[in-house]
Amino acid sequence: MIEFQQVTKRYGSDHTALKQVNFHLDRGELAFLTGHSGAGKSTLLKLIMLMERPSAGNVVVGGQVLNNMPRRQVPYIRRHIGVVFQNHQLLFDRTVFDNVALPLEVMGVPARDVGRRVRAALDKVGLLSKEKMNPMQLSGGEQQRVGIARAVVNKPPLLLADEPTGNLDPKLSADIMHLFEQFSQVGVTVLIASHDISLIHDMGRRTLTLEQGRLTGGMNHGL
Repeated sequence: MIEFQQVTKRYGSDHTALKQVNFHLDRGELAFLTGHSGAGKSTLLKLIMLMERPSAGNVVVGGQVLNNMPRRQVPYIRRHIGVVFQNHQLLFDRTVFDNVALPLEVMGVPARDVGRRVRAALDKVGLLSKEKMNPMQLSGGEQQRVGIARAVVNKPPLLLADEPTGNLDPKLSADIMHLFEQFSQVGVTVLIASHDISLIHDMGRRTLTLEQGRLTGGMNHGL
């Protein structure tokens, strides 16, 4: 589902964010991406999302090499990738329902289908009863779950999460991780960037470890 082949990313002449990174994630696999601040985690995620292009090597998602993807095709690729952010990035001038509906509106999904799909996504994250509320009325954990519902509402085969539990207490963090596990069980590939070493250890999943732009652990299954 995701493959990095000798991927290097440089910014200018003096900073190399990623150095010859190699790994492969299978469809339906859930894995963690960890490393100290500045190790290259966000850069790696941006390459998958087509927010950045590699300086060398190949980034392959769903069998497609992204390196030279024409700009007009970028929105199409991004529709197949759900993204969950640490700070939710919700719109507080819209209801929970309307926040989750946004990706479907952008894709031009018929209005008659939007309600059904939004409610199915909210049901998955346990927030069906709060669709008419403003996100500001929700707790931090609930806001994060709205963000997850929005990320999965169009049923993407790939889900990326950037520090999704960074602002949550251990109990809520575990709940969020359980949600991600449920998505992987139905075939969604999930890659989660996280600093939470104890939580990662508890999950017992494959962990890709970056150190100064190099992958030092997790390249192969079972590492």
